Amino acid sequence: MNLDHDQHTDTAAADNAGWDEATRIAETYYDSDPADRFYRHIWGGEDIHIGIYETDHDSVFDASRRTVAWMADRLGGVTSETKILDIGAGYGGAARYLVKRFGCRVDCLNLSEVQNRTNRALNTAQGVADRITVLHGSFETIPATDESYHVVWSEDAILHSADRARVLREVRRVLKPGGTFIMTDPMQADGVDTALLQPVLDRLQLPSLGSIGFYRETATALGFSVVAVEELTEHLRRHYARVGALLRTRYDEMIKLATKEYCDRMLTGLDNWVAAADHGRLAWGILQFRK
Repeated sequence: MNLDHDQHTDTAAADNAGWDEATRIAETYYDSDPADRFYRHIWGGEDIHIGIYETDHDSVFDASRRTVAWMADRLGGVTSETKILDIGAGYGGAARYLVKRFGCRVDCLNLSEVQNRTNRALNTAQGVADRITVLHGSFETIPATDESYHVVWSEDAILHSADRARVLREVRRVLKPGGTFIMTDPMQADGVDTALLQPVLDRLQLPSLGSIGFYRETATALGFSVVAVEELTEHLRRHYARVGALLRTRYDEMIKLATKEYCDRMLTGLDNWVAAADHGRLAWGILQFRK
């Protein structure tokens, strides 16, 4: 555990007092120096989710930002009065994009205080700190009152939860009537034998992933209506392969920044994601629900 993680504020320590093991594992991982340096240098340090690719020459940064733009295109009706909550916000790239495009207000909820500090610094540097609030916390217990937000947004974060149904219940609780929940998540294909995903799951230290069927059925049972489900799994495979290729190209540089052990484990993990996608065991896309 690195020094930054040990030096969390008293407030942050209080925030995570009731977290489960899966949440603490994710926090420790994303607070670590190697992970932070990998995501800042290889993924671009703004968006740390799967990208949407138009050409083989798209950068990881540009493809990841395109995912944000595609999701924003699907919201509709966002104004300066709209309040958005981004759960699992990472470095806050989506929040800055949304604020610059729509003039709305965004709260970023994220469990990594290392990422949160970078988020706040980028908000200040880009002149949007007055419209973005960064909160340390877990999306399994969202620190907000009922019916607080017009939109809840999440990109490739809910996979880290050991109780994804609880996350969706919390999302529904904090959404205003008629509010929108829009998300992406690396998922297992519907009907796949979870045992076939063990190399991927071992890396995440989780027993399973969600699936499109799981999110659709759970959201419907909670009273959400399904607005749209866009299955875009080919981009998951392309993205992990692209990140792996970039890490290999910059391997000598990155082992000095993020350690050889971390980079080697990351390459193995990325190769496992690509192999699982090639065997049709994974899914990814943009899911949109309305309360």
